[in-house]
Amino acid sequence: MMKNPVLICDFDGTVTKNDNIIAIMKQFAPDGWEELKDGVLSQRISIKEGVGKMFSLLSTSQKEEITEFILNDAKIREGFTEFVAYAKDAGIPLYIVSGGIDFFVRPLLKGLVPDDQVYCNMSDFSGDYIQIDWPHLCDEHCSNECGCCKPSIVREIAKGKDIIVIGDSITDLEAAKLADFVVARDLLLEKCRSLGLHHKPFATFYDVIDHVKEVIG
Repeated sequence: MMKNPVLICDFDGTVTKNDNIIAIMKQFAPDGWEELKDGVLSQRISIKEGVGKMFSLLSTSQKEEITEFILNDAKIREGFTEFVAYAKDAGIPLYIVSGGIDFFVRPLLKGLVPDDQVYCNMSDFSGDYIQIDWPHLCDEHCSNECGCCKPSIVREIAKGKDIIVIGDSITDLEAAKLADFVVARDLLLEKCRSLGLHHKPFATFYDVIDHVKEVIG
């Protein structure tokens, strides 16, 4: 039974059904993005380097087109609204910790999760190509060049708490290693199994609610 739980939830591929960065890259298909994506997923290059370089391939003149595409394309996973309501009613702090970018993360969460409970990267459209700013860099305990460093954020906001991490990808793995319990899907689920992390799988946030209720007692 957890006495002081906190929920750390990924966004892309977790709150949303698809990875929004990958969706943008597939739609606008700048030359070289697939090699960068493969490098990140295989951990040959850092998340910060890979994501930064992928967006630097896109012209800022496409800002409106890119933003309109992703806000229309992204689909919130079933049960997320109910999950947010459950966490609030149960008095469990919920933070969205995302390697995604502010221009789509915050609009998609508007009215669901307050801005001060959302951690994500920032976008700069002032030049010829999109630049990503990194307000949540790695602390002294991490040298992975995460970009938005999830384990560093977890250490900052969840110290002394029972940590529940919800996620789907390699970008959630280091935070999952710090967790008391992980709710996982896709690649993160495979990693939890291979590393023996305390975890349960999920398909919808109704599953997440059930798993959280089970572990907090």
